[in-house]
Amino acid sequence: MADELWLLVGLGNPGPGYAGNRHNVGAMVLDELARRTGATFSARSIGGARAATTETRLGVLPGGAPGPRVVLAKPSTFMNVSGGPVAGLAQYYRVSPDHVVVVHDEIDIPFADLRLKIGGGEGGHNGLRDITKALGTKAYVRVRVGVGRPPGRMDAADHVLKDFSAVERKELPWLVDAAADAVELTVREGLERAQLTIHTKA
Repeated sequence: MADELWLLVGLGNPGPGYAGNRHNVGAMVLDELARRTGATFSARSIGGARAATTETRLGVLPGGAPGPRVVLAKPSTFMNVSGGPVAGLAQYYRVSPDHVVVVHDEIDIPFADLRLKIGGGEGGHNGLRDITKALGTKAYVRVRVGVGRPPGRMDAADHVLKDFSAVERKELPWLVDAAADAVELTVREGLERAQLTIHTKA
């Protein structure tokens, strides 16, 4: 397991104006994973894919061996055209879709809840739809970070393009930390074990 390469992708929109948006929680989780490993992102083009990337090992395996090799990536494109960078990186690093983990916001899950799955629908998430199209399959892993439904009659697009509320921001560090734990568990012990652990906590 430790020698298998994983591609871990955090979705969001580029630029400081979007950094605190609900839509950018995936990128926040990737920043936490980089912090944990002491890795530093570099913005560059790899295999035609525009993204901020870094290569590292994630966690420690039982017995003290270094954890799995991973590429951490934050696409430099806008959310709705995330597919090109993800597919380009997967091809360049020769990572199969089942070893691609996409961390993203999910309005159909209550704020601060997490769900993991492989395949399935995109639930109206245009970033996921573009990734599915570019990879030619839905069979990649999703770490779905709940941001909740918009209040009242607010449009879903407006909701995810707003910053987390003051109340939510108090819980946000915990949520990002928990999502990073879920990613680590997935690459170290496999999706089924991670689902059992994360979904049982919820």
